[in-house]
Amino acid sequence: MPTPAGGRRGKGDLEAEVLAVLSAADAPLTPRDVVERLRRAPAYTTVMTVLVRLHEKGSVRRVRAGRAYAYSFLRDDASRRAAQMRHLLGEEDERARVLARFVDELSPADERLLLRLLGQDDERG
Repeated sequence: MPTPAGGRRGKGDLEAEVLAVLSAADAPLTPRDVVERLRRAPAYTTVMTVLVRLHEKGSVRRVRAGRAYAYSFLRDDASRRAAQMRHLLGEEDERARVLARFVDELSPADERLLLRLLGQDDERG
């Protein structure tokens, strides 16, 4: 991915690169494996931090690999964002209020899209 002047990655670029490496892999990768496959390898601890955060977001799965963990791609960006949205809806008692506010702030085009998608769900039963 292109980097801004000064050679620094843009916000989220490293995360996207790590996800791309994991999604292209045939098997789970350790942080060291990921570092070796990145074009501009950052510090090992930086990659570990990104992998832990991706795991916490539900974007990657991790399994024990000796003393370390090995990570594999779990969700595409749309699935990850949907999981984040479910988390942001909050507790059951506030969900209706949060959803109502969300729908109130949709653009007319997004509202039509949402209604169409909900209609598809009704058709499936």
